[in-house]
Amino acid sequence: MRRPAVLGPQGRFRIVQLLRAVPIRWRILSIALLNSAVVIVLAVLIWNGSKVLGSAWDDVRQVRESDKILAKLESETSRLQNLIHRYINQPSPDLFAEILLLREAVLGTLTNRASTDPMLSGSVEQLERATSRFLDGFGELRTVQTKISKTYDEQVLSPTRDMAGLYSIIEGATGHRDALIWPALGKSREAFTSLLVAANAYYLSLASSSAEEARRNIDTIEKTIPVMTDLAENDLQRMALARLKVKTAELRDGLGKLSEQLTNRTDLLRNSIDASQADAIGAIDDLSVKMRQREQKAQETFDKTLTSISRRVLSIAVIFLGVIISAGVMIALSIRLPLAQIMAAMRTITSGDLDRPVQGTSAKDEVGAMARAVEVFRENAIAKRKTEDELRTAKEKAESALLELNTAQQNLIDAERLAALGGLVAGVAHEVNNPIGISLTVASSFARRSEMFENDLKTEPLRRSRLDDFVRASRDASQQLVSNLQRAGELIQSFKQVAVDRSHAERRQFSLSESTDQIVASLRPVLKKAAIALSVDVPDGLLIDGYPGAYGQILTNLFLNAVNHAFADGRSGNITISARGRGADDVEIIFADDGAGMTPDVQRQAFDPFFTTRRNEGGTGLGLHIVYNLVTQQLGGRMMLESRVGQGTTFRIIMPRIAKGAAKGEPTITDAAADGSSQWPNRTMSSN
Repeated sequence: MRRPAVLGPQGRFRIVQLLRAVPIRWRILSIALLNSAVVIVLAVLIWNGSKVLGSAWDDVRQVRESDKILAKLESETSRLQNLIHRYINQPSPDLFAEILLLREAVLGTLTNRASTDPMLSGSVEQLERATSRFLDGFGELRTVQTKISKTYDEQVLSPTRDMAGLYSIIEGATGHRDALIWPALGKSREAFTSLLVAANAYYLSLASSSAEEARRNIDTIEKTIPVMTDLAENDLQRMALARLKVKTAELRDGLGKLSEQLTNRTDLLRNSIDASQADAIGAIDDLSVKMRQREQKAQETFDKTLTSISRRVLSIAVIFLGVIISAGVMIALSIRLPLAQIMAAMRTITSGDLDRPVQGTSAKDEVGAMARAVEVFRENAIAKRKTEDELRTAKEKAESALLELNTAQQNLIDAERLAALGGLVAGVAHEVNNPIGISLTVASSFARRSEMFENDLKTEPLRRSRLDDFVRASRDASQQLVSNLQRAGELIQSFKQVAVDRSHAERRQFSLSESTDQIVASLRPVLKKAAIALSVDVPDGLLIDGYPGAYGQILTNLFLNAVNHAFADGRSGNITISARGRGADDVEIIFADDGAGMTPDVQRQAFDPFFTTRRNEGGTGLGLHIVYNLVTQQLGGRMMLESRVGQGTTFRIIMPRIAKGAAKGEPTITDAAADGSSQWPNRTMSSN
């Protein structure tokens, strides 16, 4: 068997060349025209079949409507039967009214809907007869129920009411509880009570056990009447007992008649109501079977028509699909192959091979225009590569210089911070040396006095005056030791807290007043070397959730900056540190001095890194830059500078009570600034 010929690459290439003579928009439009033809043919077939399907569907819909009518009749008759049973067991006007309404609904369904339904109009006679018997039986049943109610009221309840009164007369005529008639009277009265309960239970539930119990209690009452008559003490008791005997007999007859009527009601309910309702349900079931048969026939017609339409649609769709696929493949090849050539050329260009020319630039269609554009792109890429090589060399040189600059900048910032901490250590060591030295001198003197006192005790008797001198000297020495050691402890504790905060930069809640006092205590040694008065006004109760180390570095840098620049060359002056609450969320800190002040040019560059007015005297230009970054970025606040030449400088810091900067373990803003990852501030608010 020979295999069909397969179109080779050369044949596909020729077809593609022929199709490329047609613009792409006309090629795509031809596919759309073929699709439109398919849609029109299929629409005609579906329209012809829809008329047949519509007729079959009308039959199915009509059968389902008839089923709904039958289901409604079945539901209404069942509900009517339940209401009649409830009415028989517990008559009430509401139930009777509901029965009448439902009765009219059943009759209306039979008359208005079932008789006019084309599927049911010739088959509802049996259902109408059964329903009529069912509804007529309710009238008879209601008549019997009326008789039962009358018998119960007149021949059961009425005698029991009279008997209750007679029992009360007999008890009233009995003079005392020790009378001979009293035991028999109690037994009879107890039997009467049980009789009432049993009679009501029998009337409500038709329980045969309740009827038997009622009869037994009547027998008991009749047996006790002769006994009570023999034991009667007066004529009133005898007359009441005679009347009680008559009423008991009437009650027995009434219960018997009530039992017969209840039995008659049960038979009527079973034979007229339940049987008629069963006949109606049977008729409904027969009609339902006929409806199912009609529905099945209509469904078969519907399915057959649908299958025929489906086959026709499928055949035409397959034929047109083959034509559309063939045409689509040819048109797709006429577009895909040239695009593949362009993509290959683009990949070659992106991979860096710019020496290979682009194919298909001579074609006249849209893809040919794209190929010519890619060729222009290749030529531009060649020129761009030459330029990039030159820029890459310049960039490598600039990056090397920037890396060296960042490293030097970070080293300078670390040196500045360590220098401040080193100055703090030297100052605190000097301050601690005085109280420790005094304590050592006092302790040494006290030791010698104690040794002399011990030797005197061994050589001569102890005198009161000598003991008083030793005690007084001991008290003075101990007071001096305690005072100086407490002073040394306070200095060490302040230095310890400041040093820990400064070295760890942990976030915690701290008191602004206590932290300020600790920082000021560590700066006191610097004040002793300069004629500067320091005033602190920070109220208690200002709690900050932030970084106490950063706050300490801010105050330290501001203080050292004022000492070195505002009060240069030993100039005297005043420094003031104050704080106050600013609303519910912020705190304002003011650091002011009355020193030399700044010119407008200096103010504009005060916070720039490496800017200093004392370059030749060892200044690094990082003090205020670190302060500004700590305030604005780590603490999340704002910083303003106000200064006039000769009138001093004021730094206003407004920071939130809850810091908004980096948490523990994250890089601080100062470090980020040091590696060049953030912009330096240009200037702040200032006045000149």
